[in-house]
Amino acid sequence: MPAARREEVLQAMRAALAGFGTPHLHAGLGLRRIPPFMECRCGLDLRLIFQRENDALVFHLCGTHDDVKSFLRNRR
Repeated sequence: MPAARREEVLQAMRAALAGFGTPHLHAGLGLRRIPPFMECRCGLDLRLIFQRENDALVFHLCGTHDDVKSFLRNRR
């Protein structure tokens, strides 16, 4: 992944952390629940899958929509 794209992913992770638990910010970040996980957008083509564990957000996947579907199918 190019450095600029990695920076975009890091920015999306930071935004998810800042907006988590603040429902009015969720729409702008593209945060949505996919129990037991959460998803947020990173640009038009990437999604981040994460979940809250104690006082932290643990990111499990950065991938395309198809990657997310495969990840969820294998985790449920």
